[in-house]
Amino acid sequence: MRLPPAITGHTEEVLREILRFTGPADGTLSRYFREHPRLGSRERGVIAEAIYGLLRNKSVYTNFAESGSGSPMRRLTLLGLADAVGAESLGGLTEEESSWLERVMQIDRSHLPVVMKANLPAWLWEKLSERFGEEKALALAESLNTPASLDLRVNSMKANRDDVAAALAQAPIIAEPTPYSSTCLRVKKKPSIQNLPLFKDGTIEVQDEGSQLLAQLVGARRGEMVADFCAGAGGKTLALGATMRNTGRLYAFDISEKRLAKLKPRLARSGLSNVHPVVIAHEKDAKIKRLAGKLDRVLVDAPCSGLGTLRRNPDVKWRQTVEGVAELNVKQASILASASRMVKAGGRLVYATCSILDEENEAIVQAFLAEHADFTLVPASKVLAEQKIELEMGDYLKLYPHIHQTDGFFAAILERNK
Repeated sequence: MRLPPAITGHTEEVLREILRFTGPADGTLSRYFREHPRLGSRERGVIAEAIYGLLRNKSVYTNFAESGSGSPMRRLTLLGLADAVGAESLGGLTEEESSWLERVMQIDRSHLPVVMKANLPAWLWEKLSERFGEEKALALAESLNTPASLDLRVNSMKANRDDVAAALAQAPIIAEPTPYSSTCLRVKKKPSIQNLPLFKDGTIEVQDEGSQLLAQLVGARRGEMVADFCAGAGGKTLALGATMRNTGRLYAFDISEKRLAKLKPRLARSGLSNVHPVVIAHEKDAKIKRLAGKLDRVLVDAPCSGLGTLRRNPDVKWRQTVEGVAELNVKQASILASASRMVKAGGRLVYATCSILDEENEAIVQAFLAEHADFTLVPASKVLAEQKIELEMGDYLKLYPHIHQTDGFFAAILERNK
């Protein structure tokens, strides 16, 4: 069935705004769909898929769009839609557009220059190829340009993984256990789960397996005092609360009241009562100082470039800059130093990002350790073994989509000397 020509118009209109890169693509899409309520769910799905396909393949498609006739934006739009539903499904094309589209979609991309195949901005490709070598960097880039799976975290306070998988199969939704996190199920395809009883009652939450592992590295125990320092919407907070079996005290700190507000309905569903959301003005807020030396565990999921999440947010690579990363580095170092003050002697501090860049990861940790002799790096391999997670790592946790089928994540485990 051919798509009505109006879909091409809508896609081009929203694409034009997204390519200005003034904000996240998902927010722009959501606003556009609210402003055009007559678009059905299938139409919205096609438009979103076309946009994301184009963002993933922007280097290649921008090059392809230099040929042909008409406006470059329309040509880009047609390439995105062809990526989503196939060129033969597009309606309202001129004969010239049809033949051009058919021709460019058949180009053998294996012969393109490697930087174009990577579909990354030049500065990012240079960093990755310098660090990993061209072949490994390309494998990583291609995996980051592949849509992510849908991972679920099973709330261990309410159910076990096998029972949830069996219940989902009745939906019918096929969900399989993942290899590393004992609470994770990976769903085939991407069904809507918001209306499932299992979601409504807090038995399942959407959370990447890598993100679940970060929470497990904290090693939070019953009765402890724990903080999720940059809690955001609280995905890791909820995982920590379940690990603590709803005992002790778990602080969810964030500078954004809006982000923490998103935690409240999730918290209500989860059945947890040990979580205390706290809005702070900045990382040196007096609320933080009052907890100096009192906490058993602190997770710092630091603000970062987000370059490990390109499978879900492909626009990030085009919005991020070298200068932006440098600004984040200053913030990351300050946040880690401030959060460390809350850790008591013998306590654990976990620094994590969803970045694949050394300067946001190892560099921040090494600089922190150089200035804080009272902290020691604990090898990630040791902590993973303690948690009975079968995952080969060295001093740090480093996850990559082409190796672990997760988003790109980094974590360092630090302990305060007794």
